[in-house]
Amino acid sequence: MEELNKKSDNVAAMFNSIAAKYDFLNHFLSLGIDKLWRCRLVKQLAKSNPRQVLDIATGTGDLAIQLAKHHKSVNITGVDISENMLSIGREKILKRKLEERINLKQANSLNLPFADGEFDAAMVAFGVRNFEDLSKGITEIHRVLKNGGSLYVLEFSMPSRFPMRNLYRFYFRRVLPFVGGIVSGSKSAYTYLPESVFAFPEKEKFVEIMANAGFKNCSYKRLTFGVASIYVGSK
Repeated sequence: MEELNKKSDNVAAMFNSIAAKYDFLNHFLSLGIDKLWRCRLVKQLAKSNPRQVLDIATGTGDLAIQLAKHHKSVNITGVDISENMLSIGREKILKRKLEERINLKQANSLNLPFADGEFDAAMVAFGVRNFEDLSKGITEIHRVLKNGGSLYVLEFSMPSRFPMRNLYRFYFRRVLPFVGGIVSGSKSAYTYLPESVFAFPEKEKFVEIMANAGFKNCSYKRLTFGVASIYVGSK
């Protein structure tokens, strides 16, 4: 447990250090495609007409804001371990006058401060790979969902075909750490990020983790030549 807490502290410190440049680098380094991926997830989630949604690893609140703008009757609670990221997110929410519908709070994904069955749906964008214990984190999300509620996860994945697979590896190992390090001032953060992508148990392996946590009807859809995937499961 001490080792897990240390990883959590390290991840929080890393995101606190790059918070000011995080949004710019996210959109710049993905060529803006990350916005389209989030839109895809939001449209899929909104079909179930949820009233209470939990956004785990909300960061600066991009996914929560996008859902609130798309689905006018939803209330969203966003949680993250980085207070600096949350501070920026709160400013963005106030600027868009969404503070009545989006609430951000600091919390760890392994110990969510919510009652059993509190939410209609949960979502995570580019955050599950940072969980200290992936299986425990997904199990905790399952706990706070209502029966019939669903989890939607957007995460990077590895393209399987040449030449996209090779280009992807080169970009994540060479370009992203170099550019991200210069702009953010933290080369270590943008070295960790690609390493966490390559270490993530994607596709069928992650679907199996969701199923073992209690989720049913688990599936995934690959996006943009397999660069990212959306995973879905229901309680």
